[in-house]
Amino acid sequence: MENTSAPQDSSSPTLETTIPSTPGAADTFAPRTDLSQLSRYAEAIRRELAKVIVGQQALAELLLTAILADGHVLLEGVPGVAKTLTAKLLARTLAVPFSRLQFTPDLMPSDVLGTAIFRPAQGDFEFRPGPIFASVVLIDEINRAPAKTQSALFEVMEERQVTQDGTRYPVPAPFVVLATQNPVEQEGTYRLPEAQLDRFLFKLTVGYPTVEEEVAILQGHHAGFGGTPLQAVQAVITAEDLRLLREQVRRQHVEPKLLEYIARLVGQTRAHKGLYLGASPRASLALLNGAKALAALRGRDFVTPEDVQYLAPMVLRHRIQLTPEREMEGQTADDIVKQILQQIEVPR
Repeated sequence: MENTSAPQDSSSPTLETTIPSTPGAADTFAPRTDLSQLSRYAEAIRRELAKVIVGQQALAELLLTAILADGHVLLEGVPGVAKTLTAKLLARTLAVPFSRLQFTPDLMPSDVLGTAIFRPAQGDFEFRPGPIFASVVLIDEINRAPAKTQSALFEVMEERQVTQDGTRYPVPAPFVVLATQNPVEQEGTYRLPEAQLDRFLFKLTVGYPTVEEEVAILQGHHAGFGGTPLQAVQAVITAEDLRLLREQVRRQHVEPKLLEYIARLVGQTRAHKGLYLGASPRASLALLNGAKALAALRGRDFVTPEDVQYLAPMVLRHRIQLTPEREMEGQTADDIVKQILQQIEVPR
């Protein structure tokens, strides 16, 4: 287990609190919120990640979206596609405490949350926080721990606190869980409970690089290192800066008809004949918050239907379950989400 804090880069930009401007008659399309600082921070993080990671621009954008939306991320992919490396690098760009956990079948809840230690001199117990008490927590192979350990994450992922012996201990802010799992190797793994999956904002699938990207990886390795040392990736944003950026994201403009569109999309998962488990209202909130953050990253202070459609598979794929008949036909959760998107009328 690691428990380190990423160094802060003194050259990092300083976030200035901005007052949303009101559109005037001469400039009807003036932005209500100045997103220039957010864009500079996002670009700085992308540059730091690109020092080591080749390609994966879409993955980097979605991870930044989750960070701005204050959500957890489940990364799924075969071994060797840089799931863990990407999560570690993202954590290094944030000047906040970082912790890494390797989940195994013998891991106990106290190994994650912490435990009470008896102090003979004082005659009482002292709570010793576990590795979950960090701002960015990387959980490697999360599906290798049994149900008892998985359930230990329920409270902290949702409420950002740990209750031990009747006392509540808040985790640092911000608090983000980045978890990885391998979809191929199933021996020695446990299926994640639905209640836990529902607490992840996104489930992202990490695929293989293109031929050109793999050639670039080989060239970097052949040049003498195989990339850039992790120490070359610097922190570019503080916890306070991130808090202010999240406030900007929460102020994003959303039309009432888009709220209804999100509700109809999620509601259709509960009525679709190919599904026996639909998405919960938490999925609607995830879709809304994610769309706000994505719009901000793309330089807009308002959400569009395209933002919602783009994020729908990442938000819904781990929250729905197909009927056995559809699984036998070879359909996937993404196929069902695509069908639902085609069925619901898009607001204009």
